[in-house]
Amino acid sequence: MKYEGIVYRPPSEAHSLIVQVTIGCAHNKCSFCSMYKDKKFRIRSLEEIEDDLQDAREKYNYVKRIFLADGDSIVLSMKELKHILFKIKELFPECERVSAYAAPKDILRKTTEELKELKHLGIGILYMGIESGSDIILGEIQKGVTSSEIIEAGKKVKASGIKLSVTFISGIGGKDRWRENSIESAKVINSINPDYVGLLTLMVEPKTDIYENIKSGDFKLLSPEEVMLETRELIKNIQAQNCIFRSNHASNYVAIGGTLPQDKKKLIDIIDDILSGKYGYKPEELRRL
Repeated sequence: MKYEGIVYRPPSEAHSLIVQVTIGCAHNKCSFCSMYKDKKFRIRSLEEIEDDLQDAREKYNYVKRIFLADGDSIVLSMKELKHILFKIKELFPECERVSAYAAPKDILRKTTEELKELKHLGIGILYMGIESGSDIILGEIQKGVTSSEIIEAGKKVKASGIKLSVTFISGIGGKDRWRENSIESAKVINSINPDYVGLLTLMVEPKTDIYENIKSGDFKLLSPEEVMLETRELIKNIQAQNCIFRSNHASNYVAIGGTLPQDKKKLIDIIDDILSGKYGYKPEELRRL
């Protein structure tokens, strides 16, 4: 297996075989993100990918899940994706699920029928980074997509039968827009009704625009307590059905989780206990991307 640079994956893919299909991120302009800044985006050749899959088959007796890295594998053409998925079926007949990160605009470039075909070929879940439901915040962080486009992309994935996991970032609107971030993000969740919602907390990395905005005083970070208030407001406004909510990412000050709407009161009660001082926060030095 050949890996270029640091490879990122969702927490739920910790035990998956990671195969780099692209290097870096095609968009790579988000003001908060340093994950792929050291990588020039390219799509790996099918020969390279096949070599990695063959190498993995020789090393591992059993592979239950495969995650296609890096930042947005769904940017590949249908022909390329089908080739890779057919190869996975050939080499790993025991594989139960293939997954990938998927940017909203890359999803929109695929038809619902094409997504259904990807599901038939093994794609079981897509991870879509939304970050915020606020169009103002999306513009400020240079996400390159609007909330309406995000909703359209999310609904398209759901219509295809592929499970959808979406992520949002606590604190991405700073002190000025924390309430807007929570309320508008809840509206997007309610419109899409994703299977999973993952909540991260803003991590400030050097070499990012948001880092410079903090240094200049234009952007003010939330305290851990303010992050919890924003999280409380988000959960309070979510009306989605059978939605698994998790804040178990390494960037978070506190990990909580449940299924909405039935666990809403329990989650809010936990947050209230945290705010009252019953539980502590993860130290800054232990937070990670």
